[in-house]
Amino acid sequence: MQLCVSTVVAAATLAACGSSDLLLPGTPARACAITTSDGAVIIGSGLPGDPAAPEPASGYRVGMEAMHARDFMVVTANPLASRAGCEVLRDGGNAMDAAVAVQMVLGLVEPQSSGIGGGAFMLYYDAASGKVQAFDGRETAPAAATDNYLRWVNPHDDAAGTPQPSTRASGRSIGTPGVVRMLELAHEEYGSTPWERLFAPAIELAQEGFAVSGRMADALAAAREHLRRDPDAAALYLEENGQALALGARFTNPEYARTLVLLAQQGADAFYTGPVAQAIVDKIRMATSAADGAPITPGLTTLEDLRNYEAKKREAVCTSYRQRYLICGMPPPSSGGIAVASIMGILEHFNLAEMAPFAPDGEGGWPDADAVHLVAEAGRLAYADRDAYVADTDFVPLPGGSWHAMLDKTYLRARARLIDPRASMGRAGPGDFMTTPGAVVPVPEAGTSHVSIVDAAGNAVSMTTTVESSMGSYHVTRGFVLNNQLTDFAAVPAGADGTPVANRVQANKRPRSSMAPTLVFDLRADGSPGALRMATGSPGGSTIIQYVTKVLVGVLDWQLDAQQATNLVNFGAANAPTTNYGGEHPNVASANQGADDPVVRALQSRGHRVNLNAQTSGIATILRVQRGAATGWQGGADPRREGIALGDNAW
Repeated sequence: MQLCVSTVVAAATLAACGSSDLLLPGTPARACAITTSDGAVIIGSGLPGDPAAPEPASGYRVGMEAMHARDFMVVTANPLASRAGCEVLRDGGNAMDAAVAVQMVLGLVEPQSSGIGGGAFMLYYDAASGKVQAFDGRETAPAAATDNYLRWVNPHDDAAGTPQPSTRASGRSIGTPGVVRMLELAHEEYGSTPWERLFAPAIELAQEGFAVSGRMADALAAAREHLRRDPDAAALYLEENGQALALGARFTNPEYARTLVLLAQQGADAFYTGPVAQAIVDKIRMATSAADGAPITPGLTTLEDLRNYEAKKREAVCTSYRQRYLICGMPPPSSGGIAVASIMGILEHFNLAEMAPFAPDGEGGWPDADAVHLVAEAGRLAYADRDAYVADTDFVPLPGGSWHAMLDKTYLRARARLIDPRASMGRAGPGDFMTTPGAVVPVPEAGTSHVSIVDAAGNAVSMTTTVESSMGSYHVTRGFVLNNQLTDFAAVPAGADGTPVANRVQANKRPRSSMAPTLVFDLRADGSPGALRMATGSPGGSTIIQYVTKVLVGVLDWQLDAQQATNLVNFGAANAPTTNYGGEHPNVASANQGADDPVVRALQSRGHRVNLNAQTSGIATILRVQRGAATGWQGGADPRREGIALGDNAW
């Protein structure tokens, strides 16, 4: 495998670098490498200690330790993606440049989670100006969509039946992808490395191949029957005998490489117009299965939908915490920033510092049941407001016209008073904002990946990126997976009493998300962001909000390091009687429904219904830390996935 960053120089060629060049001359021996007892190992080299060497997927990797770097750091859910971003930073690029390179590699090595056929939300911190900018690359419903688009084949006639073979596996689930346009918009404003150079790592890897990882192998195996329906998906991800590519199989994707060459040379317009756009529309409108000729309900997306797609710059949701920190998150159409800020705004009325985990070992210790109870109850209150009021604000305004009413300090203090320290409320009602709350219809969410990056100048990216469920809609074109993001809409447009659902399908609307890319700063006296303290986020569908809250509390209230806070047992609740307590964690006694776990018993005694299912977060955290007289960065990658933290590692 060629291991240096090349430059695209022609339609289908790359300037090659020698495969033996494991480190560039003059670079620190440990830059963008993992240090083992045998020395520095470049990711993807295949040498002993290479974290990209394929291994069976694990529910939890015990023993992960925080990584330290002096100047720059990247944390992603895949070692090859972390390497690509790290090498961009090593070679003088900034955090925005690295984010572009990382996304292109993730779409190749982790297609089950994100890719150019999906969408993303990004927060960017520009250290020179002190500005935090939110970028919205969420997918959109087609212009022809109606409020019953996901329910019935004919939106005006329920007798015509439901989408086949299911809403998700039909063309109806596929939204107009947004991540490519969003990255171009953000890079034009903040990037420093030429756009075309940032595609080289992914192009090279797609051409030369890599060994299929455990998580990718498991995802392909689980999706095999669905992938068979699509000839492009079957040709790419299945063997000739119809079986999914197995762990360790050599995977190349020359079609993806050709698509990336077009994007590198022609920019995002090459995705939203021309042959690539036509291929996307053709696939969305596919009407029969290649496997058995069975019908597949086509979507109604047109070339005009792609041509008209716009990524958007939005105002970040920034609120103070304990008068010491400023927490910035994503505004609607993501509910993540508002919900996380709501939970934290409720929790600051309790002394969580006195409820730190017991015996905080490398895995984060054993949570205090009082803390788990409070965080879960605050979550119920925040999700109640989120479910009733938050959607795409271009279509459904928030109470008072902005997020400020929902995050008002007086309002959140009143919400905090609703928490009984001795008993769970089970289910909370939404707050009263003198406006009619929307009907609440549960919507499952899944999939996704998260990226945290800090560069040598102190600029930072927190980006959550997704194709929604694992392997998206199971539709593949031009080497990439198409999302099933429209299933994040409520399929039912109104409640039983006729009250409209805020997150219902509407033409050109963006479905509500729970993605919560987060940046934390020291709080200046004037309320503005001071020094960057933290970048974090996670995949996980609607539980993203819980994962991000756990990490924020772990760092800001309990002073855990980046890896401990990431490793810590996942816990929290949406607005339901069930409280999640991650049974995959080694510090949870999950046998016999948790009968021998003291935290589980304590929660049950307060009326919680405890869910001990594995919580598959993918948290990526970077902290600013002091070591002696020097300031640098500390990174933690979630042990529940395959990711790693990488940096110049010279500290």
